Amino acid sequence: MPGQSAPPSAREKLLDSVIEHFTEDGLADQSLRRIAEAVGSSHRMLLYHFGSKDGLLLEVARAVEARTQATFAALGAHAAGETDALVRRMWAHVADPDLADFERLFFALYGRALQGDESALPLLQGDLEVWLEANVAVAATRGVPAGIARVHARLGLAVTRGLLLDLLATGDRAGVDAALEVFAGRYAGRWWEAAAPGAAGTGTSDHAS
Repeated sequence: MPGQSAPPSAREKLLDSVIEHFTEDGLADQSLRRIAEAVGSSHRMLLYHFGSKDGLLLEVARAVEARTQATFAALGAHAAGETDALVRRMWAHVADPDLADFERLFFALYGRALQGDESALPLLQGDLEVWLEANVAVAATRGVPAGIARVHARLGLAVTRGLLLDLLATGDRAGVDAALEVFAGRYAGRWWEAAAPGAAGTGTSDHAS
């Protein structure tokens, strides 16, 4: 029927099953055959759809990142209008211990991509731009100029990822939450009205690497 999305493909269903398996059992060093057995598939089918274990893990990381972006959009659409509240809600989502293994995987693959590993490079493609555009869209509903929104979206992504790395490395949830609260507090009320002169024209030509 018009407006209905296409049903998930066999590849998408298999990827969803793998993510569910990893969510329940973690991403400890598992062979492709063990992963296949856990999701009721076969080693051959995983190779057919993803090419290799590295290919599968890359698609897992990309899918979880896409889900995180969708969560941000949903929270932005239903938040009460305060940017600081949205920052806190999004942090509560990404800092959920259930996502820790996926975040370790994301950062590990991101690092490989930055070192030029061609198998991981797709993780960089459009990643920053998607987040910037998502933030601009949410900010527009609050009356934040697009240029200011892009600049602060870049800052927010850097802070969030930096604090996630801190959390994964130290396990100091209280300390990291306190730092996040300092950042979130910057965005109470009509924060953009106090933005530095010229900020509205900054960042409009930013592009992902």
